Amino acid sequence: MPRISLPRRAARRRAGLIALVTVVAVLAVSTTAAVAAVVPVPTPGTLVSANPADHTPHARDGEVRAFAQVGNMVYVGGSFSQIRQTASSSWLNRGYLFAYNRTTGTISTTFLPVLDGAVNALIAGPGGTLIAGGAFKNVNGVARRNLVALDPATGATVASWVGRSDGGMIRDMVLYQNHLYLAGAFNWINGVAHSGLARLNATTGAVDPAFTLDATVGRHGTGSYAWTIDITPDGRTLVAGGNFQYVDGLPRNQLALISLAGTPSVLNWSSEKFVPPCSKPETFTHYVQDVRFSADGSWFVVGTNGGSGWPAAYCDALVRFETAARGANQLGTWVNYTGSDTITSVEVADNVIYLGGHFRWLNNPNASDAAGTGAIDRLGIAAVSPATGMPVNWNPGRRGGSALPDGASNWGSQVPVLWRGSDGLYFGHNSDGMGNEYHGRLGVFPLAGGRDVVLRNPPTATTGYLYLSVGEGRLAKVPFNGTTLGTATTVNQPNYTQAGATWRVSDRIYWSRRVAGTPTGSRIDISMFTGGTIGEPWESSGYNAWFNPAQLTGAFHLDGRLYYTRSGTNGLYYRYFEPDGNYLGATEFSLPTTGVTWSSVRGMAWVGGRIVHGSTDGSLRSVPFDPTAAPAAVVNGAQSTVLSTGSSGLSWSTPSMFFSVQ
Repeated sequence: MPRISLPRRAARRRAGLIALVTVVAVLAVSTTAAVAAVVPVPTPGTLVSANPADHTPHARDGEVRAFAQVGNMVYVGGSFSQIRQTASSSWLNRGYLFAYNRTTGTISTTFLPVLDGAVNALIAGPGGTLIAGGAFKNVNGVARRNLVALDPATGATVASWVGRSDGGMIRDMVLYQNHLYLAGAFNWINGVAHSGLARLNATTGAVDPAFTLDATVGRHGTGSYAWTIDITPDGRTLVAGGNFQYVDGLPRNQLALISLAGTPSVLNWSSEKFVPPCSKPETFTHYVQDVRFSADGSWFVVGTNGGSGWPAAYCDALVRFETAARGANQLGTWVNYTGSDTITSVEVADNVIYLGGHFRWLNNPNASDAAGTGAIDRLGIAAVSPATGMPVNWNPGRRGGSALPDGASNWGSQVPVLWRGSDGLYFGHNSDGMGNEYHGRLGVFPLAGGRDVVLRNPPTATTGYLYLSVGEGRLAKVPFNGTTLGTATTVNQPNYTQAGATWRVSDRIYWSRRVAGTPTGSRIDISMFTGGTIGEPWESSGYNAWFNPAQLTGAFHLDGRLYYTRSGTNGLYYRYFEPDGNYLGATEFSLPTTGVTWSSVRGMAWVGGRIVHGSTDGSLRSVPFDPTAAPAAVVNGAQSTVLSTGSSGLSWSTPSMFFSVQ
């Protein structure tokens, strides 16, 4: 569960929750009026290494659910019963909570608390304390119901800290300044009536009387509880998920936003996508498993389980919502379905979203319990782009291979916690394999050895060249300043062959190429484009083999989307496209436009906020393009400008066209 404070944001918590994105870039809609679409702009990110560190210790049985860090020590909580230093070490009977040196991996021999139940959440508290929440009754031989503050050096109970959960377990905790927020299945905190949510003085453990909001009325006739919470880095907004139908008496099914500015109150925000049941409501009484805000608090992600149930419900999916949106019927900015596999944990760090669980694929909206068209292989652990929800090229996999010792488990249903510590991404799970190595119940993907996710987009300049195919391996290079065409020259590009629709992304050129023997008869080829020269092409990821790019009559890439027209239709479409891995989204979306006959378009480019496109009549036009205008028209043909009639000897009637500054 918990997270601790990092230099870049508020203290966080937590323990115990995509499929190449079926990403549904849908609108946030209020009950009164439709609002403009949110089209997130990709930003550079930093990935941790896909190779887990070798020095971390191992746990046995149960699962690891929580991490915290105090100084150079990492604290590990969960439902495990034994721990050991290495694969060949003897098991130690030390359950529920232990500590180890994050640099050496050496298990602490001085931090020795004794608990009689699972630890679900850990917080590095004020005054050099470690706060643990969970499902225990006694700590160090003294009654401490479900909540306790410990000395991080010895594990001794801090007697003066008075917090306790009388009526049920603590599931999650978040620390902001001196406010400790609690989520769980409790009805009483410190003897004061609180249902599911509460706030304590982190220094003393005393209940904060200013926070009086309760999460009540459980789904499907079960008791209500809050399962997961997070807070924006500025401390002004809390998101809560769980098995509740009301918060402070207002209908909020499984998910709610709470204002913490002044007197805490429920915000005017709700999504009815968590009202319908998933496939087995008697099993999945709630399917919101984990929530996490972005580093600036402007959006948050939700990971779910539940089986099939889409599109009516967000089951087995990763969903992004915008924090500032208001009103009922909120829809995800994007949605990534796994194809009926569980997501149990999410983490947002360094402009990357990480997720863990029992999923096998991402970008998999077209099948249930199988790999559908577009599915990206991601076994239980993945990283995706915050802008689109599409996977990036990071795929360690929850598998141990031949490295597992006797008795170890290669695969389990849970990754209860992903937690960004000071030196990497920590994971806790209920199995023992990660990245083809033995990592019993826990481990860390270090920052060292990671890499940057480079932002790739078309050129932003408005002065450059339009390239147009005039024969096999030959291109007309036409100077263009956004409004006027110059004199064309012909350049030989022998690597640019059998080319159809073409689009430019940063230093790369992508094009549709007809190739016999492929599943669709065509494929996407990629080449570096440097110094005005198209290099030796290579084939796009095999994950795109299901797609037939030969149908494209024009295409351009912008902000993680491949916009295109296709033969036999009269519309402007897009799919998500992630250049870091070259993965194509499994869902096609159409955009509202007026006044443009898209069926006659041949070749497209994005230049300075306008779509420059050819036509079957040989002419070249440009028209303003604003994807955030939806649900209003994103293109209005009445604002179209004719750039060339084709009378200059060039016919702009081929899909093989792109724009570049070189």
